[in-house]
Amino acid sequence: MDSFDHFNLTNPLQNAIDDLGFTIPTPIQSSVFSVIRSGKDVVGIAQTGTGKTLAYMLPILQDLKFAETNNPRIALLVPTRELVLQLAVNIESFTKHTNLRVLGVYGGTNISTQKNAVLEGVDIIVATPGRFYDLAVSGILQLKKINKLVIDEVDVMLDLGFRTQINNILDILPQRRQNIMFSATMTEDVDKLIDDFFIKPEKIAIAVSGTPLENISQVCYEVKNFYTKLNLLKYLLGNKEEYSKVLVFSSNKKNADLLFENLEEDFASEICIIHSNKSQNYP
Repeated sequence: MDSFDHFNLTNPLQNAIDDLGFTIPTPIQSSVFSVIRSGKDVVGIAQTGTGKTLAYMLPILQDLKFAETNNPRIALLVPTRELVLQLAVNIESFTKHTNLRVLGVYGGTNISTQKNAVLEGVDIIVATPGRFYDLAVSGILQLKKINKLVIDEVDVMLDLGFRTQINNILDILPQRRQNIMFSATMTEDVDKLIDDFFIKPEKIAIAVSGTPLENISQVCYEVKNFYTKLNLLKYLLGNKEEYSKVLVFSSNKKNADLLFENLEEDFASEICIIHSNKSQNYP
């Protein structure tokens, strides 16, 4: 598909796409649009970086209109609070020319504040499984209007041990709903979840895990030891134009701390560290 014009999007949605500078849909966006709009259960196999958020949100938003209800009609489940925040911002950019209300909720923060936000009214709720279930069983989050459920990064969610929470949520949602799932990989656990809760889903696979993405350049440097790697990293990071925003992954927490200590000397105001021994609010 050459452009988003082929989708015949509503004016508010097309304006949002134009504002974001998107001109040509990615393969996953082209492949799932009509399938999701058909109302069938859908399983999309696509890794991060393929445009999958817009892939499932475009057809959903195309048919979603403002309604006189304070209860959500679309639920999105993701594994981490960081993803909740990211998706909520993305969806707000897609809905900026509408009066649809988007809310992100997650654990590790004051639930009372989130309860109040839910009571103010929401059309699309993005949540981690635990906090979604807590709000639902408290009676604050009413599920009776939800007609579409999206589970994104379901393989990661199951790896993190959320199977029980997902099962509980699927059990209490309205029976008449469309299930949409996205995963980078197909595992036995993912297959079982599909078998248990999905009805004759349509499976669409684009850029499965391990497939190099066309919009990501990959370069490999063969270096001998930690300090050689460190010196190379310092050299690369010194190029501010090429490396203005960088994620550095380390094999373990000890090496991450050591990297941070050495890089802090040269990049004190630009660097931070995060791992499981650090608070999520670590600056």
